[in-house]
Amino acid sequence: MAADVIRDDDSVTPGVRKSAAWAWRLLVLLAALVALSWVVAQLKVIVVPVMIAVMLTALLVPAVDWLDEHRVPRGLAVAFIMLGGMATIGGLLTFVVNQFVKGLPDLTVQVNRSVDSAKEWLTEGPLGVSSEQIDTAGAQAIDALRENQSTLTSGALSTAATLTEVVTGALLVLFCMIFFLYGGRGIWEFVVKAVPAANRPRVDDAGRAGFHSLIGYVRATFIVALVDAIGIGAGLAIMAVPLALPLASLVFLGAFIPIVGAVVTGFLAVIVALLTKGVFYGLATLALILAVQQVESHVLQPLVMGRAVSIHPLAVVLAIAAGTVQAGILGALLAVPIVAFLNSAFRVLMAADPEAEAEELEEEDGPLIEVRPDSPPGESAE
Repeated sequence: MAADVIRDDDSVTPGVRKSAAWAWRLLVLLAALVALSWVVAQLKVIVVPVMIAVMLTALLVPAVDWLDEHRVPRGLAVAFIMLGGMATIGGLLTFVVNQFVKGLPDLTVQVNRSVDSAKEWLTEGPLGVSSEQIDTAGAQAIDALRENQSTLTSGALSTAATLTEVVTGALLVLFCMIFFLYGGRGIWEFVVKAVPAANRPRVDDAGRAGFHSLIGYVRATFIVALVDAIGIGAGLAIMAVPLALPLASLVFLGAFIPIVGAVVTGFLAVIVALLTKGVFYGLATLALILAVQQVESHVLQPLVMGRAVSIHPLAVVLAIAAGTVQAGILGALLAVPIVAFLNSAFRVLMAADPEAEAEELEEEDGPLIEVRPDSPPGESAE
């Protein structure tokens, strides 16, 4: 009987045996990934705020650590940075909304002029469209809106119904940030204790390296977004395009979604310039956005992003696509930071000498945060 089994096994070529071994292992990994995605989807009300809190912690923790190093009590440093950040964001939002409200009447007037000019060109230009056809198309559009009014209303009501979730998520983000900024070392030590003792140093090094790259990514993205917003906003203001500051704010927010966000918000600025100022200003706005993007990709990103946080454009696009499918805009926002974290963490986990690999990553990107050898990411040396 044993001989028959041996003969049957020998009848299968080594390539097939290896392929089968790889296949069932890949199936197990795929099943685990699907199960993890399902759990995350079920708990997204908790998972998404925690991930946003981690990103914001990566942005703010260097400032908190700097104050801590200068003998400011850790709790006071956290309170000062968080209150200062909230006040800054609130002031900027108030200023942008006021600018939008002030510029909206002028925008409406100029859009109406552009629409009238477009109608005149359609009726008197080479296309020879009649006024009746234009009026019919407008009436059909209005009828379509009326027919879908119930759908739009139900969508608005469902959006209002999620207001409680949004408020709860915002409070959870603030709550998590306070503990991440103040006691990140203790939280990380507790997490690492769940790993077998023999593997704890490697996991600790991987976590520190991943968080180090996350800090670098968030810092670099913030700088790039700020430069994009200043450059494009200044150009729009010089050309007297309406809503220049709100458009610049959209460019700033859109830049946090690599590649896709800048394209979408830049296209919106081109449309506004085209409708309000004409073809020449629309082309000038397009040229301005392309110039700013070239400066960003060839000057800013090589300067502010090290090799540890540099990700291939194909990986960025695929990550954004996967994040969008899973969680919409929030998924697109969080996808690339997660990839940046995992990229460095897995490099350290798979390295022959994880501590040397972690030190190499920090040397490539520069020390973003003063960390003791035995401390996890998110805490400064005491």
